[in-house]
Amino acid sequence: MSPAVFSHGDLRLYLLSLLAESPQHGYGIIQALTDRTGGTYTPSAGTIYPRLAKLEEEGLVTKTADGRTTIYAITDAGRAELEARQGDLAGIESGLADSVRLIANEVRQSVQEAMKSLRADLAAAAQEQSPPETPRAPSNDARAESRAELHRADAVLNAFRAQVRTDLRTHVAKGGTLAPAVVSELDAALDAAAHQITRALNPS
Repeated sequence: MSPAVFSHGDLRLYLLSLLAESPQHGYGIIQALTDRTGGTYTPSAGTIYPRLAKLEEEGLVTKTADGRTTIYAITDAGRAELEARQGDLAGIESGLADSVRLIANEVRQSVQEAMKSLRADLAAAAQEQSPPETPRAPSNDARAESRAELHRADAVLNAFRAQVRTDLRTHVAKGGTLAPAVVSELDAALDAAAHQITRALNPS
């Protein structure tokens, strides 16, 4: 979602809805907008404060000083306008919900693509393995190569874990939703990958 999601007048109305929930300072309003849009829209102070000033001129909000912080609150006139435009507000909120769902789908797709890539790497590694014709003790060179590959496997797993963990934490921190189905799908994919590794290490 880009700033264009708030067409003319939409952001003004959404600001009123946020203030109807509770009085807020400017930064709190900016943070609320970021959270509600899953981090896809973070307005600048230059976008928010002029609109708040306009709402104050129209008598729809008031501002009071709390130390060095300015707190904005909706007025009765602001609540009346909000009530009169409930249909418009419902449309705006539906658009925001669609955006959050899109982010959740992107996270799910990212996990799926990462797991597909991991499965492909494991399959390729399994195909490259050829069991010796007769059992024999591994040579020193083979042991050294195995230790090197073990370190590389650790690095691959750690990088994958760090990337997925960062993506998920960032998504949730920005206010996005994490559906149980996404976590279940990740768990199932990792379980399948573990079984494939076991088969690759113990070819029949």
